[in-house]
Amino acid sequence: MAERSGERRGERTVPISEAAAILGISKDAVRMRVKRGTLRSEKRDGRVYVHLNDVPDADADADPNALVDDLRDQVAYLRGQLDVRAEEIRRRDIIVSQLTQATSNLTDRLRELTEGDAPTDTPAPSPASSEPSETASETAANASPGPRPPAGGTGAQNGSERMGWWRRIFGG
Repeated sequence: MAERSGERRGERTVPISEAAAILGISKDAVRMRVKRGTLRSEKRDGRVYVHLNDVPDADADADPNALVDDLRDQVAYLRGQLDVRAEEIRRRDIIVSQLTQATSNLTDRLRELTEGDAPTDTPAPSPASSEPSETASETAANASPGPRPPAGGTGAQNGSERMGWWRRIFGG
């Protein structure tokens, strides 16, 4: 290439599009570098040319074996990343499946409870009546100072509180 006026030894003057390809960046990025003054440029024939110092041609000095080795390393790295992502996706699929099953079970149980419960006027037996009674030593050990609630529940419970939460929310 014949040296143009203003060009220095080891420097090439190229259009913005070619400079972008050589530098591996976008044309807009080259324009911004020219605007900031980090790349020297000149305007000729209505076009902007960029001065690139000692930028070797990508094809001229490339060692094919080094490029192949580099590409193999990149492929191995990307395969490893794919394996990691596949394992993450597998774990998430298991979690989604478990949550879907749990939701289905809870929906079925809620349906059973809402369809199977008819309002009754008699109070339901307290959970304490189904448990074996405490011995005198356990009662003394569990006793706390101060007033104790009555033996059938908390005393604050009334008929509406014994109803299931779904009936309080949705009526019934």
